[in-house]
Amino acid sequence: MPDSSRPIIPIAFGDLQGCHSAFAALLKKLAPNPDTPFWFCGDVVNRGPSSLAMLRALIELGPRATVVLGNHDLHLLAVAAGIRTERPGDTIGEILDAPDAELLLEWVRHRPFAHVENGMLLVHAGVLPQWDVTLALELADELQRALRAPDWHDTLRQLYGNEPNQWHSNLKKRDRLRVAFNAFTRIRFCTADGAMEFRANGGPDAAPRGYMPWYDVPGRRTADATVVFGHWAALGIMMRKRLIALDSGCVWGNKLSAVRLADDPAKRTVTQVKCEACRAQGE
Repeated sequence: MPDSSRPIIPIAFGDLQGCHSAFAALLKKLAPNPDTPFWFCGDVVNRGPSSLAMLRALIELGPRATVVLGNHDLHLLAVAAGIRTERPGDTIGEILDAPDAELLLEWVRHRPFAHVENGMLLVHAGVLPQWDVTLALELADELQRALRAPDWHDTLRQLYGNEPNQWHSNLKKRDRLRVAFNAFTRIRFCTADGAMEFRANGGPDAAPRGYMPWYDVPGRRTADATVVFGHWAALGIMMRKRLIALDSGCVWGNKLSAVRLADDPAKRTVTQVKCEACRAQGE
């Protein structure tokens, strides 16, 4: 008889980006129990061929699915709000044109920026090295409440921009939210004191002079948690004791990956499917 007092181990998925057929194939390969929780590290739509089907599939999972917001998910909201325009290669038009688009966007808008459970922190891109888990969750909550408020259009408009690019405890609200927004959804490289760089998107060896991957900053204050993230396709799958990177570039025709999030790193298993049919068009 199973021990009902023990938490059920979630399965975490890399960036889906509208690759619904690959997700369906990965689920079939995983054959999970019907009560297994699923964690999704954001960028669930855009660039892949089936953004609408992908979004509907996640909504149908109900409370079984924990989905944090990624930059492409927020781009969908920004286009819907008239803050940004569609770009070459975007595949969000079918969501915006859907008869229930308002309900779909409402669901996206109510996803969190961070989730923590059993010592694991789920985010899309990363966290600044000066934040501990408590501060990260406080900032994520502030962002979430702002994006769920009636004036969310105004909030989202103010979140876009590269400055300030560094955390200070005395930042005013707009700057504080923008720094948090960029860290949760865009960070790859930063300096030892947490100044973010937004142009470089190659692998860890492509760090500009003076910068390093955010997770390698000495003294990073979330080092006592296992951070689960995506966003960085050039990084690919990376498994450390307290770090799990999940974006293996499905939307670029590579692989879609899922990891069983066991507490013991030796018991974490990676399952993948090939994604030749899900190559993004455009830049």
